[in-house]
Amino acid sequence: MARRYDCTDVVDRKHGLREAASAVRRGDLVVLPTDTVYGVGADAFSTNAVGALLEAKGRGRGMPSPVLVGSPNTLHGLVTDFSEQAWELVDAFWPGALTIVARHQPSLTWDLGETRGTVAVRMPLHPVALELLKDFGPMAVSSANLTGHPAPQDCDSAQQMLGDAIAVYLDGGPTPDTVPSSIIDVTRPVPRLLRAGAVSEEELRKVVPDLEISH
Repeated sequence: MARRYDCTDVVDRKHGLREAASAVRRGDLVVLPTDTVYGVGADAFSTNAVGALLEAKGRGRGMPSPVLVGSPNTLHGLVTDFSEQAWELVDAFWPGALTIVARHQPSLTWDLGETRGTVAVRMPLHPVALELLKDFGPMAVSSANLTGHPAPQDCDSAQQMLGDAIAVYLDGGPTPDTVPSSIIDVTRPVPRLLRAGAVSEEELRKVVPDLEISH
């Protein structure tokens, strides 16, 4: 039976974050608010947990899960060949709604899906998400919806879709933004915008003037 915690209540939030971290350590799934939409999260380094995440969403391995982190410093252990421009993007837009696709460290023993040696990573600007990530560490987090359905902006919508596939729901109220994160690929000599989202092309060009656009 899924448990739900009201993170607008100080006591409930404390209990909920503790239970959510414990659930992720057990290999279970949790739903958490972010600054864009609600996400469903799992231990990024547990193949079974990531598989359960993809199954709960009805999503194939061809659409691997992004990874959320609680600090830019976490990147040092996750990615390689991270350019100076990539770090400038981190400095400018993290925490926030910018997802960065980078080469992951080849030594990492994780299976996020068919990533072709890359990982999509983001540090969200939401206190509940950040607290959980700083407690647990990097998590595989995808939007908390069934594939093909709208990404949820509130916990009710997420719970209606995912039900008891989730161990813990963290209800932080409606998300502050309805626009998904922008996605930028830094595995190339010149960063490329893969998806326009909450961070505009104009804002990105202030940091990467020669930004390429994917068509």
